[in-house]
Amino acid sequence: MKNLKMSIAAMLLLTVSFSNAQEKEKMSHENGDMKMDHSTMKMDKMNPKAEAVFADYFMLKDALVGDDSKKAAQAGTKLMASLKVFDMTSYNKEDQKELADIIEDATEQAEHISDSPIDHQREHFKSLSIDIIDMVAITGTKNTLYEQFCPMYDKGSAWLSNSKEVRNPYQGKKMQTCGKVQKEITN
Repeated sequence: MKNLKMSIAAMLLLTVSFSNAQEKEKMSHENGDMKMDHSTMKMDKMNPKAEAVFADYFMLKDALVGDDSKKAAQAGTKLMASLKVFDMTSYNKEDQKELADIIEDATEQAEHISDSPIDHQREHFKSLSIDIIDMVAITGTKNTLYEQFCPMYDKGSAWLSNSKEVRNPYQGKKMQTCGKVQKEITN
């Protein structure tokens, strides 16, 4: 009789222990799923079409840094094309409206850049940079970007760079390092 009571108590302990282990494993999977969902959401925010727009913008910026009006015009044309195929459907209605406004204005700036002398290209690049900075705030980016600022061009002008090193698109070769990093953008 004593052995029977000991066996029943042991079985009860094993049953409770097994039940607790299953509950811990279930909670662990649930937490793991939550992390997976979070990382999936972050990856969903990365838009390959936005990255194409940013790449064309950086090509334009580099052409202006090198005082190359012809390359800047070509980059402006390429940027117009990438802006026109930008897909906004994965964003909420409010962001879609804001992105539509940004893209309309940025396309107009890129069009002027594609058909202007370098001084006029730089004037439009200032407005274009504001549009692209606003776009990054909505779309995010997979890369670390740097918002840089030159206090000497047109009462102060900002631009985005994919490098921390300041290379000024407004001053070109005459003052290539004029400016500072005012913000690091990471996701």
